Amino acid sequence: MTNHRFRSEPGHARHDASFGGYRRPVRVASFAAAFALFALFLAWHASDDDEASPTDELPLSRAQAQSASRVPPASSISPASPATMQTAASDATGAPNPNAGSNAALAAAPRDDANSTDLVKRGEYLARAGDCMACHTADNSRPFAGGLPMSTPFGTIYTPNITPDPDTGIGRWSDAQFVRAMQEGIGKSGEHLYPAFPYTEYTRVAGRDLLAIRAYLNTLAPIRYAPPRNDLSFPFNQRWLMVFWNLFNFREGRFVPDPKMSPQWNRGAYLVEGLAHCEECHTPRNFMQGLKTSERFSGEVQAGWHAFNITPDKAGGIGNWSDDDLVRYLAKGAVAGRANAAGPMADVVENSTQYLSDPDLRAIGVYLRSLPPVAGGATRARDQWGKPADDVTRLRGTAIAGVNGAQLFLANCATCHAWTGRGIGADKPLAYPSLIHNSAVGALDAGNLAMVILHGVSRKTKDADVMMPAFASELNDDEVAALANYVTRQFGDPRATLTAADVAKLRVRQP
Repeated sequence: MTNHRFRSEPGHARHDASFGGYRRPVRVASFAAAFALFALFLAWHASDDDEASPTDELPLSRAQAQSASRVPPASSISPASPATMQTAASDATGAPNPNAGSNAALAAAPRDDANSTDLVKRGEYLARAGDCMACHTADNSRPFAGGLPMSTPFGTIYTPNITPDPDTGIGRWSDAQFVRAMQEGIGKSGEHLYPAFPYTEYTRVAGRDLLAIRAYLNTLAPIRYAPPRNDLSFPFNQRWLMVFWNLFNFREGRFVPDPKMSPQWNRGAYLVEGLAHCEECHTPRNFMQGLKTSERFSGEVQAGWHAFNITPDKAGGIGNWSDDDLVRYLAKGAVAGRANAAGPMADVVENSTQYLSDPDLRAIGVYLRSLPPVAGGATRARDQWGKPADDVTRLRGTAIAGVNGAQLFLANCATCHAWTGRGIGADKPLAYPSLIHNSAVGALDAGNLAMVILHGVSRKTKDADVMMPAFASELNDDEVAALANYVTRQFGDPRATLTAADVAKLRVRQP
């Protein structure tokens, strides 16, 4: 954009310096005062409105829950076939139809179709793809009833009840209100939803798919439960400020298939950029907490957990993973010699990706491989580090003084991971994973390793119930730091080190 500089004519110099110079500050000051009064009015009005509707927020996927209960599946789901998944939301190429979410489509949708068994099944599948259950369940006895506390830099938000209860849930929401919330970030009463809720991604989802999700939610048992009120500090509890955030960080609009790409690529793009909202965790944030589009999918640290780089770079990302590796990881949460899902990613596998069909998982992989590779400073892949240990013989008969990482490893970890670090069980579903060629151990940031030591691992899939005990109550900060540093030095990237102060900060994070 050309920066035009205006010049005063010579004959007007005196006028600008005296008379004009006097009026300009007065006008600016008057405008500022008027704007301040207007802003105060809006703030008061928004605050008053917030009091009247405390539970209509949608979940913040970027925020991390302060306490989370594991939720059993709503039902036994058999992944739908690609043909079923694309019904009413796809064009002839197999890619989603951008016109499927139009207002005309909403108005014309037949009511008997909205209640059909096929639509509900498809909605259940899509709700799994969107990982709705994970955020909307704080108590296993109240599935989808909300109340999960989510910690943000601005305070705590409690997820809403999305069961069809008419008083505390979404039973009185119209289909149009539901779709508008998902695609535009506007709540039932016209209020702005907070931007960490992935409406920035859900905006790309076809309206027919959102109506399928709504049809499924309508079949849930209504639960009368009002989640706690949000606890956000001023001015972040003023919803009207989201207008400005959206101006810089939100582009509303449905996914448009790329005719130059294959139907499989378009399907993967539709899932990754839409319901699966992968960017919300794997893309760095700008100073406004919006996504840095220049560094898409290059990794981000959230609440102590590092969502790793998933671009196709061979050193920094997943460029050396095979197609089968990607599918296995998303379906089972573990790939021997590569990675084992823990923390928030274990929740994603448990509640979402393990239920996706093989064609959809492979489509996700096709799309991820097409992204621009980002090395992020990495020169060696995370899963290419490590060698077997022999400290058990070196320490035999040796007097140990102070905090010793090798001794801590043998005392706390060797039973399951073997004293060599090779693990037990190879690639069996219930194997104790090897620490050699392990992406969490080989990462330059040892935060995930420390979080696993502190908080353990819990991951339930259709073929395995994986559990690693937490050691937060067994080891102090110095001991966790020494243990983590030993593991990274022996089995991972030796440059990844932690101090006791680093561990203390991670200890209070959500597991």
